[in-house]
Amino acid sequence: MKLLLLITLFATQYLFALVTISPVEIGDKPGFSSTIEAALETKRGNSDTDSYKASARVTYDSNTTYVSWAEISGAYGKANGEENTNKLFSHARYIHTITKEIVRGEAFLQLENDEFKHINSRALAGIGGRFKLKDIIEDSRGYLGLGAFYEDITYNNPLINPSEENIRANAYFAYSINFSSDSSIAYTLYYQPKLNDFSDNVQSHEVELKLSIYKNLFLKFTLSYDTDSKPPVSVERYDFTQNTSFIFNF
Repeated sequence: MKLLLLITLFATQYLFALVTISPVEIGDKPGFSSTIEAALETKRGNSDTDSYKASARVTYDSNTTYVSWAEISGAYGKANGEENTNKLFSHARYIHTITKEIVRGEAFLQLENDEFKHINSRALAGIGGRFKLKDIIEDSRGYLGLGAFYEDITYNNPLINPSEENIRANAYFAYSINFSSDSSIAYTLYYQPKLNDFSDNVQSHEVELKLSIYKNLFLKFTLSYDTDSKPPVSVERYDFTQNTSFIFNF
C-alpha cells in the first residue's frame, strides 16, 4: 500500500496522456466505454509553474462489425508568469469490418491547435485500410495502415507562415504485446508525406508501457518523438516528450 501511494504521488506530478496507443480491435470491449483524465501541477519557490491538463474519450464497440470513438484533450501552462503551453486536440475515428479477420476500413476527422507551434487550426479528414499482421509473439497483435487525408492548416501569423492545403499519404505500423491480462507494451509509427512532395513529411514514433494498478486504474509511461521535415518558420523540426500518467477506464 505504501508503494502504491508513492507511485501515485510521483505520477500526479506528470499526469497527462489521452488514451493508450494499443491498437483497438472490433470486439475488444463491446458497448460503450470511457476514459477520463485531468491534472493540475503548481510549483512555487525555486520554480514558479502552473500546468492544467485534461482529456476524455468515449468509445462504442458493436462487437461484430464496427468500432468508433471520439476524444478531446487540452493543455495549458505557465512558467515564471510566461505562457509556455496552450493547445487543444480532438479526434474521431470509425473502423468497419471488410473481411472477418484481416482487413478493416477506417475514416477519421481531426482538429487541433497549438500556440507554440504557431498553429491556429489544423483540420484533417481521411480514409484508409487497416490490415492485421500475423502474430509473431504470443498475446500480441500488429497492424499496418495505408490511406490518405486532406489537411487544412492556418497559422497565427499568415504573413510569415501562409495557410496550407495538402493531400498527404497516411501510413502507420502499430504493434502491442500483452505480458499479463491487463498490462502491455506498444509501439506506433506514423509516416505522412505530401503526395506531390515526399520530401515534405511528418513522422511520429511512440512507445508505451501500461501497467495495471488496481481494477480499472492503470499507470502508463510514454516516450514520443515527432519530426516535421518542413515546419513553420521559427519552429523546431522535432519534439521529444516523456509522460507518466494515470488512466481510468469505465
